[in-house]
Amino acid sequence: MGARMLLRSLLLPLIFVLALAPWSYGLSRGQQLPSLAATSTTFQYHGGPLLTKPNGINVYLIWYGGFSQKDRNSITDFFASFTSPATRQGPSVSTWWRTISTYKDKAGKPVSSTVRLVKQVGDLYSSGKALKRAQIANFVKSKIDSKIFPLDSNGIYLVLTAKDVAVERFCMGSCGFHESIMVGAMVRVVFAHVGDPTVQCPGLCAWPYALPAYGPPGQALVAPNGVGTDGMIINIATLVAGAASNPFKSGYFQGDALAPLEAVTACPGIFGPGAYPGYPGTLLVDKMSKACYNAYGVNGRKFLLPAIWDLISLNCKVAT
Repeated sequence: MGARMLLRSLLLPLIFVLALAPWSYGLSRGQQLPSLAATSTTFQYHGGPLLTKPNGINVYLIWYGGFSQKDRNSITDFFASFTSPATRQGPSVSTWWRTISTYKDKAGKPVSSTVRLVKQVGDLYSSGKALKRAQIANFVKSKIDSKIFPLDSNGIYLVLTAKDVAVERFCMGSCGFHESIMVGAMVRVVFAHVGDPTVQCPGLCAWPYALPAYGPPGQALVAPNGVGTDGMIINIATLVAGAASNPFKSGYFQGDALAPLEAVTACPGIFGPGAYPGYPGTLLVDKMSKACYNAYGVNGRKFLLPAIWDLISLNCKVAT
């Protein structure tokens, strides 16, 4: 084996761990694991504004490209689950969000206690099937300027792209992102992007429901709502939590503000107890479908949600 091939064989497991960092550990109901990332640097508040309005965080959703009704229903049910009462069955989406609502700004105001989908529109490839991140920003701005969406300083404008849409840096170590843009003279708003990884990178952005091309051997878990859809829901949850607690890159994070570890990404992929890189840990399992999950939602939905760094216990945890 040549030196270059030997180096590649040694680095691949490490590359796998780093690529899957936000999703490669585990946690389940009532249990906590420390974040490896959060022990290396200080997770702290940097003094900037958060999304704190008491009436909730409004999500304005753009479906860019072709989505099946099944996939749309799964994702809209996820958002509806934020406002549903806690279930007796176990952890839920609403109880999972309670951890992020303990994050407070310098005036002592907590992050909004709920998230709700207030408007959604479709767009069938009006800007083509290859998008730059700047195009997504301009796309969101145009929806506000044209009054399709209201101007909401406590909202998140979320663009979801279909599996046949290539977005700059998506699947290249990124499963989505959130940023902010100035609209008008005085108002800065938050927008985010998540792509459907079904075709382009299921092993990276839908793990543990799909296996990566390189990395430790294992078996993919059964997805309760579909591999690509559940991958998107994991990433939507990650970005909504990050956008709420660090909307303008001056809120809660650790590390470099240009590449911050936020409320969820500071807890690398914690899903179930006993997890380690490449293994998601012990999860709840549906007896009939064998689907794995850790939270309940509306309409009998089951979801896999990432852990959030808890400012009170100084641990990573999911809904309990």
